[in-house]
Amino acid sequence: MTDNRGPLTGMKVIELAHVMAGPTCGRMLADMGADVIKVERVPDGDDTRRFLPPDIAGESAAYMMMNRNKRGVAIDLKNAEGKEVLLRMLADADVVIENYRADTMAKLGLGYDDLKVDNPGLIYCAISGFGRTGPYAPRGGYDLIAQGMSGLMSITGEAPGREPVKVGAPVTDITAGILGALGVVSAYTHKLQTGEGQMVDTSLFEAGITHTYWQSAIALATGFAPGPMGSRHPLNTPYQAFKCADGWINLGASNTRLWGRLLEITNLQELSDDPRFSDSAARMANIDALIDTLNIVFETKPMTHWLAELERVGIPAGPVMDVNQMHADPHTEAREMVVEVDHTTAGPVKTIGLPIKFSKTPGVIDGGAPIYGQHTRLVLAEYGYNNEEIENLIGAGAVIANQT
Repeated sequence: MTDNRGPLTGMKVIELAHVMAGPTCGRMLADMGADVIKVERVPDGDDTRRFLPPDIAGESAAYMMMNRNKRGVAIDLKNAEGKEVLLRMLADADVVIENYRADTMAKLGLGYDDLKVDNPGLIYCAISGFGRTGPYAPRGGYDLIAQGMSGLMSITGEAPGREPVKVGAPVTDITAGILGALGVVSAYTHKLQTGEGQMVDTSLFEAGITHTYWQSAIALATGFAPGPMGSRHPLNTPYQAFKCADGWINLGASNTRLWGRLLEITNLQELSDDPRFSDSAARMANIDALIDTLNIVFETKPMTHWLAELERVGIPAGPVMDVNQMHADPHTEAREMVVEVDHTTAGPVKTIGLPIKFSKTPGVIDGGAPIYGQHTRLVLAEYGYNNEEIENLIGAGAVIANQT
């Protein structure tokens, strides 16, 4: 790993998290330079190690995606000696991340109120299903549950009355992790100014609500709860997917200037005088008739024709690509959004890049995900344990160290 790893170089993070939301937060911080030590459970580690298939050389692809750039140790927190190891690590940590139920860490004596006594500068990032306050705080939560309760599933799908559909990606998990990272960085700024730590509390539920900005604006203003609209936009049109002769494209021509340009390239100039489409409100009121008319035109020619024409007149547009096509796209490559790291046992592994670019302190992705207990000996030595003490801890089952 390089010496200059990004704007958070010098930040010490202990990740007591599993699966996705917490590891997303840790991954973001690690990519921006923080030293993130992932503490996994004994005896079997993070659940994503068993998200199989697929695997690469026996290692879970899901685990490797979420935990690159981190160092890994395995500690039994129910073992008194193991807990003491963790407490020593936490004593000078800048940040701890956890995504368990609200009372889990407190029962182990590892809640924020416990840890801040010895480390008042600690930033304690708690990511849960429903947050640390409110009637649902004790509940566990998954992305699927949060998508349903946050309103997301009520606005996702082809049309009202159809089967509920979740967003394909686990957006509340990922967004909660990103919100957690934003909260940590904000709290770290305060800490650098004052020395004070604090609790950072966010949830999958709130992450889902965050994605309802437009629909909430409509509902709060009118009392009407919008339903699913497929790829359409709830506030303007045309802004959606259209089927061409050989595939699908998305385009956004939702203001008057772009609407006029779309009429030009589709040879539908007569619609400019049609009162049904005279302005944005009229087009939304008559959206079905508008889209039916456009669909007939777009299906007559291939994607390449329409994309070239749309680009020529300055209308934002793009193909609907699958994930493999996205990975192979030249812009994905140019933005370094698929990169390769070396994994201890799996060799070179491709992973998703850092989506934030820094001109002065670029982040670095240069380490594969740790194998189970890979850095236990190294990390314990950094915290003052000698070889005999480390071997005794391993023998007592307080920690696990991988020999690879």
